[in-house]
Amino acid sequence: MDSILDSVKKSLGIMPEYTHFDQDIILCINTALMILNQLGVGNELIIEDSSATWNDFLSDNTRFEMVKTYVYLRTRMTFDPPSSSVMMDALKEQ
Repeated sequence: MDSILDSVKKSLGIMPEYTHFDQDIILCINTALMILNQLGVGNELIIEDSSATWNDFLSDNTRFEMVKTYVYLRTRMTFDPPSSSVMMDALKEQ
C-alpha cells in the first residue's frame, strides 16, 4: 500500500525525494489523521516518516479514497492555502 506521506506530497505537487518540507507536511497530516480518528474513522496513528501506509491507518478498503481526499485537502489548506478566497471556500466545501 502507498506511503501516506509520499502520496500526500504527490497530491501537493512535491516529489517524494524532496524532503525539505517533510516535517511541516507530517504535522498537517497527523492533524488530519487525528481528526478522522476522533470521528471514528481509522486507527490511532502518528506518522513520523514515509514508512507509514494508508493500510496502517485504515483497513477498510472501501473508504481509502475518501480518507485520502480528506487528508490531502486538510493538509493543503494548512500547508499551502490558496491565495484566492473563492478557492479557499471551495476547499472548505469539500
